[in-house]
Amino acid sequence: MRNRILTMQHSLNKQILRLAIPSILANITIPLVGLVDTAIVGHISDAAAIGGIAVGTMLFDLLYWNFGFLRVGTSGMTAQAFGADDTPECARLLIRSLGIAGAGAALILLLQWLFVTAVLALMPCSAEVACFARRYFFIRIWAAPATLSLMALKGWFIGMQDTVSPMVCDIVVNVLNMAVSYALAVYTPLGAIGVAYGTLVAQYVGLLTAVVLLTAKYRSVLGGIPILPILRDLSAARRLIRLNSDLFLRSLCFMAVYVGYTVIASAYGDTELAVSSILMKLFMLFSYFVDGFAYAGEALVGRYIGAREGTQLPRVVRLLFVWSLAVGLLFTLVYAILGTDSIRLMTSDTSVLRAAQSYMGWLIAMPLVSTLAFMWDGVYVGATAGTAIRNAMIWAAVAFGGAYLITYRWCGPQALYIAYFAHLLARVFYLTARWPAIVNPLREQNTPETIL
Repeated sequence: MRNRILTMQHSLNKQILRLAIPSILANITIPLVGLVDTAIVGHISDAAAIGGIAVGTMLFDLLYWNFGFLRVGTSGMTAQAFGADDTPECARLLIRSLGIAGAGAALILLLQWLFVTAVLALMPCSAEVACFARRYFFIRIWAAPATLSLMALKGWFIGMQDTVSPMVCDIVVNVLNMAVSYALAVYTPLGAIGVAYGTLVAQYVGLLTAVVLLTAKYRSVLGGIPILPILRDLSAARRLIRLNSDLFLRSLCFMAVYVGYTVIASAYGDTELAVSSILMKLFMLFSYFVDGFAYAGEALVGRYIGAREGTQLPRVVRLLFVWSLAVGLLFTLVYAILGTDSIRLMTSDTSVLRAAQSYMGWLIAMPLVSTLAFMWDGVYVGATAGTAIRNAMIWAAVAFGGAYLITYRWCGPQALYIAYFAHLLARVFYLTARWPAIVNPLREQNTPETIL
């Protein structure tokens, strides 16, 4: 019996690594884009331009996080259809998600001026920061059709237990983004705003790459599927729409936390905004490694649920957390040793470097807590437990706002990081407490042959 358990654990570890490693390799390039953009601007311009990049990036996060369900919902539901060996449903899910992506992109382009004007009117940032952010936004916005379509395609690939195709897409997009942004910003009269054009070019090349991969690898899955009847059949898409509604509300709460973080930082001046932007990129740097295991969780949890093998879930979830916590511990050590040097790579502005020293403790403490929150998200996405994911983020947003309001009078700018830490803890506590209610009914559905 012990040998059987060890063999099964070894098999699960192989499956986790097979799915996680390509995602990690791809994700390594994602933070590099933001880091390179910030470094380019930080070295050829001033704190206002760094802040403008932060605000401009926030504007797109406001938009695209609200469409995060295109990747998340598609991934979990496709994984369950894959586990159930329902190939036609896999194809239908892709078509529905791409239809939603197209409609969403059209809406974004239609409302772009109203959106950026309204958000910047609420931002307490300087005129210089707002001007740069507006220029950045109106260039990069034309990548919306490609960006949303890539979200749907990457979620579908992951659900099909294929993390290699998203890896190829991400590497193409991000390496090209860095190269074109650097060339345009440094070697043309565009200057710092060249980073926006770099993103625009890279997104469309990435979409073309995804379409080529889809055609080459999944022609048999998609062949003969009627597109228009699927898009018109809203009743058949009810489960996807319901899940996406929960995920949309979750995205709004994410947006509230992220916007709150940027707005609060901007209220303390351009230097604090620049510091918060750099620290957030470093906070998130390690998450791209953890996300590799979160994506593996989406694929495997969904697959086992679709195949009615729910008794595998405790084992695979336990192993996923072991791997992700190892990543969190590694980055805690890296930030403890190289945190100051990492910030120096991002900017040569002495005022920003000096101000950042006050927050190094948060940089060191954040990875271990964050990794738990990110890993639970992947597990719950695979289980398509949309209500629990939504509720967790609602409580997290409340924790963020409450922690800041309680502490800002005594802690000043430090309250911003207290609030961010509190929102992570709220997510971890809620999702940990809810997991038995999610997994136990799934285990009871199994036949005796599936029980290990």
